[in-house]
Amino acid sequence: MAFLIPGLLLFFAAHLVPTLPGLRGSLIARLGEAPYKLAFSLCAAAGLVMIVFGVSIFRGSAADIQIWTPPLWSRHLVFALMAPAFVLLAAAYIPSRLRDWAGHPMLLAIILWATAHLLANGDRLALLLFGSFLLFALFDRWSVARRAPARRPAATGWTGDAAALVVGLACWAAVLFWLHASAGAPLLAAR
Repeated sequence: MAFLIPGLLLFFAAHLVPTLPGLRGSLIARLGEAPYKLAFSLCAAAGLVMIVFGVSIFRGSAADIQIWTPPLWSRHLVFALMAPAFVLLAAAYIPSRLRDWAGHPMLLAIILWATAHLLANGDRLALLLFGSFLLFALFDRWSVARRAPARRPAATGWTGDAAALVVGLACWAAVLFWLHASAGAPLLAAR
């Protein structure tokens, strides 16, 4: 937990600043916009590196106790929920009607990702990692609803939706068949 919890705190502290417009504004006024963005990016990246390193140490250690035994069906539910999560994640970067409909598709993707993984994993690591991401995404979604909505032109046509669907499903397949296993947590049994 030496790297995991400090990494989570650093990552979420960096992401908490934009939810507090007064603090964000005063930091930009004091530092300037470019230095603020650089500091935000460095803190978020350092937190993410610490999280990844912390997970690699914590996974399978004596501290990673099993809290509950998830039912078998929950593992199948993860596969099903991760497909729309990846499509929503792609829609966060691709102008589309899906992005307009979701409002903040990345937050919805994180909520799906964290919920699915909490259902399928009953260990302390899952509770710390996915639970903290779920709580923060829910808080951020609430926080965004309280702030002024971002103004962007409405998407027209189906091209963006199709692109988000193709890119999202391609990323989902890459994680399912290759990337998850390369991170030390294979999803599919080897034949």
